[in-house]
Amino acid sequence: MTTNAPAVKEHREAPLSALLYATRGTYTGAVRRAQAKLGYKDVPGSGEFILSAMEWSGASIESIVRRLGVSKQAVSQAVDALVVRGYLERAQDPTDRRRVKLALTDRGHAAGRAARQAIEQVDRELLARVGREGIAGARATLIALLEIKRKYKVVHLPGVP
Repeated sequence: MTTNAPAVKEHREAPLSALLYATRGTYTGAVRRAQAKLGYKDVPGSGEFILSAMEWSGASIESIVRRLGVSKQAVSQAVDALVVRGYLERAQDPTDRRRVKLALTDRGHAAGRAARQAIEQVDRELLARVGREGIAGARATLIALLEIKRKYKVVHLPGVP
């Protein structure tokens, strides 16, 4: 089997920006494959992150918006699709009738668990390849990039990956 992927040596000489671009989708691809195996092929874009965050930590939509660094409108569209497809349900907040609470359905919990397991598998493979120090270094680098992004007020542009 042949592949168009550059040789490892070429990767070592590539700029960091190119490596980040080339690796985008590693986690998402693993999650989507795991969910598809269980029949959850209709999770919308960024929906896999919403489901896994809610299943993993009970994250609120507000915290998910902050983590993704995208607009509330973008997350709202994914939430609408997740509700229509049976992954989430909306309920009125009993303490504040103006607010709506979102909850995972059984289908949402199962898709969220599949996402978590896929993420953990990628994490195990990464740990085996680079060790804890390598992961800590990558985490520090990514956090620094996020800080630079915020400093320059870089926003997510529609149609730009």
